[in-house]
Amino acid sequence: MENLAESLIPLLRYLLPGFLTAWIFYGLTSFEKPSQFERVVQALIFTIFVNITVIIVKTLKQAFDYIYILSWNEDTEFIVSFFIAILIGFVFAYFSNNDKFHEILRKFKITKETSFTSEWYGAFNSYITYVVLHLDGERRIYGWPKEWPSTPGKGHFVLEQASWLHGRRQIPITGVDYIMIDAKEVKIVEFMNKSWENKI
Repeated sequence: MENLAESLIPLLRYLLPGFLTAWIFYGLTSFEKPSQFERVVQALIFTIFVNITVIIVKTLKQAFDYIYILSWNEDTEFIVSFFIAILIGFVFAYFSNNDKFHEILRKFKITKETSFTSEWYGAFNSYITYVVLHLDGERRIYGWPKEWPSTPGKGHFVLEQASWLHGRRQIPITGVDYIMIDAKEVKIVEFMNKSWENKI
């Protein structure tokens, strides 16, 4: 039992940064958490990224050893890997939330995919404008989407400056700052053109 504990602690220290990176990534993006097995595989992949970066940092520290910052030992390596894991988590989340990396790949015809979790998420992320939500019973509501669900059919829309639409008539909802609409009720989402910008 003691041998198991002795071999388990170094293994956990080795894998922990990868799990930390995965935790940050899923906490900051709208990606659904995969199965436990897939999460372990992804944590192992993140561990590889972290460990490669630690090796680079260690090599640079040895190359510029005349600048004494701190002595390199197991504890130092663990602390450095911890901070690198946090940084890598933020970097992956950043590129997943703004599509910049996939945009470059699309320019080079490497892929046609985006980094967004779905077309739904991509549309709301890319087209920041007023929307018209078509609800059950042929009702329509117009407003500024302050919040919206990451996936269709789950969660709620939070609209501000909301108005009901009856034909071409717009009836403002007075005395209300925000209105929440269940995403299950939404059949169609219209993204309005930005003609309202000319009035500002």
